[in-house]
Amino acid sequence: MNTQNIMTEQEIVTDLLASEKHVTSAVNTFITESTCVNLRQNLKTILDEEHSIHENLYNIMNSKGWYPTSDAPAQEVQKAKDKFNPLQV
Repeated sequence: MNTQNIMTEQEIVTDLLASEKHVTSAVNTFITESTCVNLRQNLKTILDEEHSIHENLYNIMNSKGWYPTSDAPAQEVQKAKDKFNPLQV
């Protein structure tokens, strides 16, 4: 008997989004560890492209109800701003 494991559209997009998270993390590490200016610039371009792909996948998932989000309360947003404001250079 030949049984096939067929992924649903939701599983495929979820897998793609998880992969994009790993790719952006890896490329970011490569950027910070590169000593070659040209390579670093090319990797930054790739990182921007990967972020766009990530955003598109998120938008697909969110529009289908597969990745629901809610806005953070204004008080929590302000608390995060206050926490990280001293870290700005």
